[in-house]
Amino acid sequence: MLKLFHAWGSCSLASLIALEEAGADYELVVMDTKAGDQRTAEYARINPKARVPALVTDQGVLTETPAILSYIPETHPAAGLLPIDAWERAQAHAFNSYLCSTVHVAHAHKHRGYRWTDDVAAQAAMTAAVPKNEIACFRLIEDKMFQGPWVLGEAFSVCDAYLFTLFGWLPGDGVDTEQFARLADHSRRVAERPAVRKVLAQQAA
Repeated sequence: MLKLFHAWGSCSLASLIALEEAGADYELVVMDTKAGDQRTAEYARINPKARVPALVTDQGVLTETPAILSYIPETHPAAGLLPIDAWERAQAHAFNSYLCSTVHVAHAHKHRGYRWTDDVAAQAAMTAAVPKNEIACFRLIEDKMFQGPWVLGEAFSVCDAYLFTLFGWLPGDGVDTEQFARLADHSRRVAERPAVRKVLAQQAA
């Protein structure tokens, strides 16, 4: 059985949604990152990066959201969570890589500027720039990358779970999501999917 280490409010929500959409048999371990669960010696044996998500499989532990969002569709192909065509699948990986390497990093500057500098003033400048940088990212996604009605076109994929997760961070970062009409509509439709509703109900419990 798969085991997902997850924290509410984190990017690991995308992996949790993917597991539900795939109909996977898994165990969920909820971490309290504010309390430092990710820095315990026990978790370090699972993921020495001290972050979530971590997916324990029969072959070992997978970390990094794009890797997990590749593994779940590969091991649950009947769910159709990634395209079969090689080019289209590469486009899916490119989209998820952009979310991971650029969009998530833009958000991380809000509270984690210490990862890049010890200068307090520089950290404050990073925090102040978060809304502007995120708006630029999501404007690019809305205008150039999002095909509609789902990220890759007609079929829901793990890209939609990942986009839904990061788009959900915008209000907390001071960004009005309604300026992105297509993405706001997408987020509402993702939230109504049965698998996603099940996941969000767990968060609310």
